[in-house]
Amino acid sequence: MGAWDLLLAGLVLLLGLCGVLLPGVPGSWLVWAAILWWALKDPQPVAWWVLVGATAVLFLSQVVRWALPPRRLRAEGADGRVMAYAGGGSFLGFVLLPVVGAVPGFLAGIYLAERLRLGRRGEAVAALRTVMRSGGSSVLAELFACQVVTAAWLGAVLWG
Repeated sequence: MGAWDLLLAGLVLLLGLCGVLLPGVPGSWLVWAAILWWALKDPQPVAWWVLVGATAVLFLSQVVRWALPPRRLRAEGADGRVMAYAGGGSFLGFVLLPVVGAVPGFLAGIYLAERLRLGRRGEAVAALRTVMRSGGSSVLAELFACQVVTAAWLGAVLWG
C-alpha cells in the first residue's frame, strides 16, 4: 500500500474521530470504513486481524451505547466548545497515559471547559455531572472505542 493510500486512510480515521464528537456524523462508521478500505487495499494477515478486532470493538461499543442514556447534550447546554475540550483532553490522555488516560482526559476536558465558562469549581463539577448524565458517557464510550481502533491501525502500519 502506498504512502498516499495510508495518508488517505489516516485522514478518514481522523475525520471519524472528530465525527464522534459532532452530532449527526457517523464517527464509528467512518473509522470502520477506513480500516476496511485499508484491509482491502493491503491484504495481509495483520490487516485482516485489525479489521476483525475493529469490528468486534466497534460492535461492542454500539451495544454499550444502547445501554447508556441517549445523547441530549445540546439540550443540557453542552455545546461544540465543550465537546472540543473533551475530545482534546481525551486525545492528550490517550497519548500521555496510553489507552486508560482517555477517560480521565475526557472528563478533565469537560471540567476545564466548564470551569472556564462558569468560573467556580463547584459549578464546574455540577456541570460535568450534568454533561455525563445527558449523554457524555455515550460519547466517551464511542470515542474510546474509536481511539483504540485507530491506535491498533497505527501500530499495525508502523510495525508491519
